[in-house]
Parts: sequence; C-alpha cells; structure tokens
Amino acid sequence: MVNKEAKTIALAAMLAFGLSPAWAQDPVAQEKAAGGMETMPGMGQGQMNHGTMTGMGQGDMSGPAQDMSNMSPGGSMDSGPMDMQGGPAPADARDPHAYSGGYTLESGPYARPGPRELRMADEHNFGALLIDRLERVYTDNGDSTAYDAQAWFGRDYDRLVLKAEGDVARGRLQDARTEALWGHAVATFWDTQLGARWDSGVGPDRGWLAFGIQGLAPYWFNVDATAYAGNGGRTALRLGAEYEMLLTQKLILQPRVEMNLYGKQDTAREIGSGLSDATAGLRLRYEFTRQIAPYVGVEWAHKFGGTADFVRSAGEAPQNTQLVAGLRFWF
Repeated sequence: MVNKEAKTIALAAMLAFGLSPAWAQDPVAQEKAAGGMETMPGMGQGQMNHGTMTGMGQGDMSGPAQDMSNMSPGGSMDSGPMDMQGGPAPADARDPHAYSGGYTLESGPYARPGPRELRMADEHNFGALLIDRLERVYTDNGDSTAYDAQAWFGRDYDRLVLKAEGDVARGRLQDARTEALWGHAVATFWDTQLGARWDSGVGPDRGWLAFGIQGLAPYWFNVDATAYAGNGGRTALRLGAEYEMLLTQKLILQPRVEMNLYGKQDTAREIGSGLSDATAGLRLRYEFTRQIAPYVGVEWAHKFGGTADFVRSAGEAPQNTQLVAGLRFWF
C-alpha cells in the first residue's frame, strides 16, 4: 500500500511538471496506472486538490517560463538588447554644448580680448642654458681654462640653438668655436641643426656653414655630429659622444670623446688636413642638485698629422694628459 502511494505521488509530480516517464509510453502500463489511481481512496480526479500542493501552483510555474523566453530555438540566448551601438548619433542625442551656459573660447563674460589664451603644450616657448664644462685644465705645457656651453630657445619642433666652446690660456683666447643653429626635431630624441659657425682666437677668424644632427642614441649615448663648409673649399667634420653612468643617484661618471677632421690644411691657424685632433676623458661629478654639480676628471688629448707637426715646431708635445676640475650647471 505504501509503495502504491509513493508511485502515485511521483506520477502526479511528473504530470504536474509536464514530464512523462518511459513506462507512460506503453498503453498497457498506462491502463494499469489509471486503474491504480481509481482504486486509491481520495485520489479521484474530482477529489484531487491541485491548489493544496505546496509550490505547485500555476503562478509559481510562470516565472521559469518567462525567464526562458529569451532562449532561441537553438538553445542560445538572444543577445539583441546587448548589441554595441555604432553609426551616427541619434537625432535626440544631447548637444555637447547644451550645458556650457553660452560660454565659448571667443565669447562670454570670461573670454579675454585678442588671440585665444588656451594653448597646447607644443605651442609654448621654452628655453634653457647648459654649461656642460667650465673647468680648469692642468697640463705639463701650462694651465688653462676651458668652457663648453649650449643654449636653446623655442618650441618642441623648432628652436634656436647656440653653442660655444673654447680655451683661454695666459690671459688670451687661444681657440674658440661659436655656432648659431636652427634646430628641427625629425625623430624622437633627434634634431637636425642648420646654421653658421665662427672660429676665433689665434690666427685669422674663419666662418663656416654648418649642418649636423644631435640627439640621444640607443643605450643613452648623447651624440653630436656636424659637418662644415667654408670659403676656399674648406671642409670640416666634428664628432662627439658622451655617456652618463649613475654610480648613485648623485654620483655620476661621464666618459666623453671628441674628434675634429679637416678637408685641407690651414697654415694660418696651424691645422693640418685629415684627422686633426682627438680627446677622450672621464669626469666624475657630484650633483648637489640636478642643476649644480662640481666635478673632477682626467682627459687625454692627442694631435695628429699636420696639426701634430705644427705643435712640435712650437716646442710642445702633440699628446698630453690633462687633469681637470670644474663645475657643471644649467637653468
């Protein structure tokens, strides 16, 4: 009797959920099940109260049916409402200027007369002055003072560049090179430079047209290469490179090399053709701030070819070792 009641309750639950057991497909089994239902007291169709079955009301069944309404016949969810928007804005889209209160860059109580005041970063003018070397040089041939400075003013892509380098010994300017250049950015960290160079000091002054490139090479090498052309078919090439090794955040070791080459001999200025001179040095500086740093160092200078002959004729050695001490600063 207990087994019959359990089977009857299970059958009723299956029918309520719309499920059909496998044996319900068999007509004979259906007749036996129907006969069992009729013989059970209180289980007639007229007496069965569907409303009293907990959780089996029709209202409870409607929720899952509604949740599954978005299922496509293939079993996948309908993603229509989740499609990304694209194309032109709808006609009722909000005006981006609707909440500005009538203010624009050219009108309104806060607009200033004249050209617009709002400027992008690449529209501003900036400038800087770097005294890379201001040092006292100690050699066997005597002491001297050397300087190497660079200044620029302009914008990100175009600027005026001034360069100056020279030596002063025995109270007299021995050799000086001054350049005025137009610098133009052609790539990240690289500028081309076009302008003029003026040489002064011992011997007659010389003027040159200059064209070069300056920038930061891979692995953080600062490179400066400039070619020159002057009167009388004179040509020259100057190459320089330096690197900064941070031993600490404030202690920096700077290797530096420089060389000069000339296309023809200039007897008046005691310069030979070909490779004229080269220097290589190390400078160790301590940055009290990023703008001010004293340094000490050593440098090896060598004259070559015809230039070395001019030096020997003056009773001096074509190569020497120099001890330097100076100050590097910028603002």
